[in-house]
Amino acid sequence: MERPLSFSDYRDLAGQIRTWASELGFRRIAITDTELGETEQRLFEWLDEGRHGEMHWMARHGTKRTRPAELEPGTIRVISAAMDYWPGDAEPARTVLRDPERGYVSRYAVGRDYHKLIRARLQKLAERMREAVGEFGFRVFTDSAPVMEKPLGAKAGLGTMGKHTCLIDPDTGSYFFLGEIYTDLPLPVDAPAQPDVCGACRACINVCPTGAITAPYQLDARRCISYLTIENPGSIPEELRPLMGNRIYGCDDCQVFCPWNRHATTTAERDFRVRNGLDNADLVALFSWSEQAFLDRMAGSPIRRIGHELWLRNIAVALGNAPTSERVVDALQSRTDHPSSLVREHVHWALARHGHHSESD
Repeated sequence: MERPLSFSDYRDLAGQIRTWASELGFRRIAITDTELGETEQRLFEWLDEGRHGEMHWMARHGTKRTRPAELEPGTIRVISAAMDYWPGDAEPARTVLRDPERGYVSRYAVGRDYHKLIRARLQKLAERMREAVGEFGFRVFTDSAPVMEKPLGAKAGLGTMGKHTCLIDPDTGSYFFLGEIYTDLPLPVDAPAQPDVCGACRACINVCPTGAITAPYQLDARRCISYLTIENPGSIPEELRPLMGNRIYGCDDCQVFCPWNRHATTTAERDFRVRNGLDNADLVALFSWSEQAFLDRMAGSPIRRIGHELWLRNIAVALGNAPTSERVVDALQSRTDHPSSLVREHVHWALARHGHHSESD
């Protein structure tokens, strides 16, 4: 447009953005400003306490994470978008968690990788905006840069931070991905969500297998199974291994047992549906995959990025927690001479759990 937009124009544009976002598969979008002062203080305290473990990238960018205009100059608004991912066709989570011979994969990862899909949709949304208003400054994100996605989503009104530190939308639960568009357009902002939806409930705290939720709204990533199986590049602490059960990639317990997810919204995205039987896979079968089989079957999956070595490490721990059987022991023994000392370490630990001792590395 040749003339500057008025407040009324921007309000109409915000309404159009919501319509376009819905057409692109987003359940909801909301708009907020960039002030994250309280969040910044809490983040730095969390980092100072070392609760981020080996995720050094959490501290690497300094205040760019909490000050959007430092990451993308000119940013004055954040369009925060939510897309549901709960795969309705998956084996019930609680059923798999109760079967120690099956591997549990976090339900966000049983289908295709969400990063490219959401980023591409947000890019299309921004392009629709550009067609309407002309050139403007923007940048799209989804778990791909130093962005405080959950605090921004809460500030925009997409949900309220739960005691498990995930966003909860009382209407749909907490199984949704977040993405953002940083922009220099002065769009009208939305109101934050209600401040508390948890009340006296402690379900997530009580059910966390490793005690990673150390207090309401406080997470120690170093104890979190999602961190241990995905972000942790080294040895899993021995005292935590028995607590991990059959969880081989991520952990959903704090959400599975959250009352708000009793009627979780099933995703409409075909890409998030189950692939390769990852919702209910046999541990021994998964452990038998060669590196090439892993790479081939995990093509397009977020699991591929941890690599075959960490995949075997995680499954070895789960096999160590499985009931003793000839097939479990045979599977573990087949990897005792694996080239990776990390894999061998966890295999030897698992064999010892079944009463089979071998030379340690």
